[in-house]
Amino acid sequence: MKTTEPARVPLRRRRACRYSVRMSRMKSLKSAVKTRARSLRRAIFGRFFAFDAQALQARLAQLGLARGDVVLVHSSFDAFEGFQGKPNDVIQALQAAVGAEGLLLMPTMGFTGSAIDFARSGQVFDARRSPSRMGLVSELFRRTAGVVRSVHPTHAVACWGQGAAEAAQGHHLSTTPCGRGSPFEALLRRDGKILLLGTDISVLTFYHYLEELFEARFPESPFTEEVFTLVSKNMQAELLETRTRLYAPALSKRRNLHKLVPHLKRLGAWREGRIGRLRIAVLQASGVEKAVGEMIQQGVYCYD
Repeated sequence: MKTTEPARVPLRRRRACRYSVRMSRMKSLKSAVKTRARSLRRAIFGRFFAFDAQALQARLAQLGLARGDVVLVHSSFDAFEGFQGKPNDVIQALQAAVGAEGLLLMPTMGFTGSAIDFARSGQVFDARRSPSRMGLVSELFRRTAGVVRSVHPTHAVACWGQGAAEAAQGHHLSTTPCGRGSPFEALLRRDGKILLLGTDISVLTFYHYLEELFEARFPESPFTEEVFTLVSKNMQAELLETRTRLYAPALSKRRNLHKLVPHLKRLGAWREGRIGRLRIAVLQASGVEKAVGEMIQQGVYCYD
């Protein structure tokens, strides 16, 4: 009786299988090394660069934040290396820094990519449900008790404190996302400050307000000629219409806000420091307006 030999696996397939096994082992090893490195990094920063919410609040006071201030906050929780707390502890420290008589603002844009792409997607912004894509702290802040979120399809802002409802009111009627009638105008009108926590000046949403304010003095408009009609749902699930120009893609790619920094420092409108490994900068909104105005007079613009 003849026995049937098992079919031999082709050499090419055997090599492919061995290669796949090796690659899988390498990926597992790399993952283990990265996990170990992250744990070691956290341990080092937790020992030598540790700080808590109380220390953060004290550092913010040293950099000029005070009770009653109006503050627009940009943050990256990934930069809070050594922080002995949670994102909610950051929010509580910010609230304590300005007090109930102050006002905190955080941008809570509900999309990634360009505003034009979002506008053409047909999506409806929902002030109650659309999550913030501006970082973990902003998303938790918008869910915080007492926070009012402005209604705008592309550039909604979460507001907490004295005058939060007034700052948020009517944002959907603004004819550019951050222009007149928006919380960014309220920031300037109330002599507000801008706080950068682990972020650089490239995230400065307030500059968009100045793009509308100084539009006629720019060599070219920062906005589209097209007026987009968009729909949002407010906190009561009512539909509100917004007719707005958006940011011109070609000029947006050339925007370079780092050009502002030396002018802000010269005017005394920029204060910076650290706590642990966290970089902090406090800007005066009126100083940003003045710096941009002076740059325009000199023929210098925040675009490459």
